[in-house]
Amino acid sequence: MRVAGLLSGKNVLVTGAANQRSIAWSVAEAVHREGGAVALTYQAERLRGRVERLAVELGGAAMIELDVASDAAVSAAVDDLAAHMPVLHGVVHSIAWAPAEDLQGKFVQTTRAGFAAANDISSYSLIALAREAQRLMTEGGSIVTMTYAGSWRVIPNYNVMGPAKASLESSVRYLAADLGPAGVRVNAVSAGPIATVAARTIKDFSGMLDLLESHTPLRRNVTAGEVADAAVFLLSDLSRAITGEVVHVDAGAHAVT
Repeated sequence: MRVAGLLSGKNVLVTGAANQRSIAWSVAEAVHREGGAVALTYQAERLRGRVERLAVELGGAAMIELDVASDAAVSAAVDDLAAHMPVLHGVVHSIAWAPAEDLQGKFVQTTRAGFAAANDISSYSLIALAREAQRLMTEGGSIVTMTYAGSWRVIPNYNVMGPAKASLESSVRYLAADLGPAGVRVNAVSAGPIATVAARTIKDFSGMLDLLESHTPLRRNVTAGEVADAAVFLLSDLSRAITGEVVHVDAGAHAVT
């Protein structure tokens, strides 16, 4: 007989699971493992097939089209989600993007349009999603987003994503204050570097992994599974008194840099 998991009876929307190497996918697997029902999002019809294959691995997870660049689309996505999950207990926001040209060269060369796009997709999308998702979070719940150390220190080649993540973390605190009276908690997980498809686009990413492996207190890098376990904790009732927090899952790197 299987012991009920940490998220048994919970409905959780997981965004950003584009492939099996993404952190969002590891979170979706962990939610499923812990007894939670999962809904996955896909950005556009051309990406539906890729996410559909992931949904099958979770026993037929619900699939919701979501374009976070449009407030109307975010609202429509939550309307669609309500048909599968009338009550929502958790949201995982794992969405970040910036134009490739603004992730190269010097930060001072960041374009106005690139800065706006990075903050819109990587930070404002959390606000838009939280605003709509709260309609279904009638029993309270937890919203978890993904951030990175580039929010508070200079990471070579991270460029415009640094200010975008700083904005995201600030939004976590403001949303926590707004949604707390309704029993909705908002937190972030600050993960160490992980070799996702997106991370591989950062110049000299392998060198970054090697450096951290030799300097973190645990003398290793972290895995997507370890980040996912932290997200499960924040989604679960074990973290019921935690909100407005940034939880570091980075083998202790933040403590020594």
